[in-house]
Amino acid sequence: MTGLVHGASAVFVVKDGSGTACIMANFSAAFLTSYDTKNGSKSVTFELPASAAVLNSSSCGKGNASDSSLEIAFGRGHTLTLSFTRNATRYSVQLMRFVYNLSDTGIFPNSSSKETKTVESVTDIKADINTKYRCVSSRQVHLHNVTITLRDATIQAYLSNSSFSREETHCEQDGPSPPTPTAPARPSPAPTVPESPSVSRYNVSGANGTCLLASMGLQLNITYSTRGNTTVAREFNIDPNKTTFGGSCTAQLVTLALRSGNLLLVLQFAMNASSSRVFLQGVQLTMTLPDARDPTFKATNSSLRALQATAGNSYKCNAEERVRVTEAFFLNIFRVWVQAFHVDGDKFGPAEECQLDEDSTLIPIAVGGALAGLVLSVLIAYLIGRKRSHAGYQTI
Repeated sequence: MTGLVHGASAVFVVKDGSGTACIMANFSAAFLTSYDTKNGSKSVTFELPASAAVLNSSSCGKGNASDSSLEIAFGRGHTLTLSFTRNATRYSVQLMRFVYNLSDTGIFPNSSSKETKTVESVTDIKADINTKYRCVSSRQVHLHNVTITLRDATIQAYLSNSSFSREETHCEQDGPSPPTPTAPARPSPAPTVPESPSVSRYNVSGANGTCLLASMGLQLNITYSTRGNTTVAREFNIDPNKTTFGGSCTAQLVTLALRSGNLLLVLQFAMNASSSRVFLQGVQLTMTLPDARDPTFKATNSSLRALQATAGNSYKCNAEERVRVTEAFFLNIFRVWVQAFHVDGDKFGPAEECQLDEDSTLIPIAVGGALAGLVLSVLIAYLIGRKRSHAGYQTI
């Protein structure tokens, strides 16, 4: 079989012995996984590079009528394989397999293992015969401890004329009317402010047990320019029901990574050894904004000092906290209760209340004290006035 390099055309092609294409695929992919280092587990995210190439071991099957496969290689020994099967009316990616080499220090620095691992899973990627599978939306495929996110995918197997068919089978994520990346965004009224996000519980464990315990609702406040050069500020809630999470534990850093569709949010907690204070030090966000002038939105800040508490204690705040990450991105945190590093199983340590909650408690007390003082002053003035009025009617 003949393999073509994934070049400027961004199309992977598999051909048979006569040079006729039987599989064509056009997509980008991101990989999220974790691996072990001497300092604990670490999460890593990396993209399918432009240098990725189709391997000669790819296959059109027998007579383009049986099982076929697309095998893509990149980096130092990493391969992504899509295995196709068909019946009389439909074809599908029956199996997706990812082989990754932990000795690739460019992707897995300080890995304690140098072995090559293989993960695989069945998929629901399918289309009608003689149509191309089309999915503009980002979609995830979970392969054990690896999550692969496919973006703007066009895939077709068992080709009839060595090119993509005009007819399309759309993925469920796009719905009945899939979005078109190149179409100009229509003017829309100012978005309504979403309701407060749902509160969910998150935990991260390492070789020494739980290193992070958190309960909170998360909301993204993002300012960006649309394709029409209009600056807008919008809020996006993190939906726990559509979010997967993981993380890593080291002596210096505890990481919580949340992924939802085309969104990746990473929270990093650090500890000051001299003061034994634990705090949110870093926030990283990568997401796609379809109507933005630059659809890929990225923001990062590694010098924060938010959600502070003493090591061994938890940080708790019922009020909404707004963490300024960059000028264009605020992370709004609702009803947060979090503890990092020194965590006893699945139980929070003694809670340190936030200043916002303390202020909200002191205000009613201050108002009540002021009202009590006012009532007392009025009562004293009344008694003095009454005594003076009696003094004016003494007998002679």
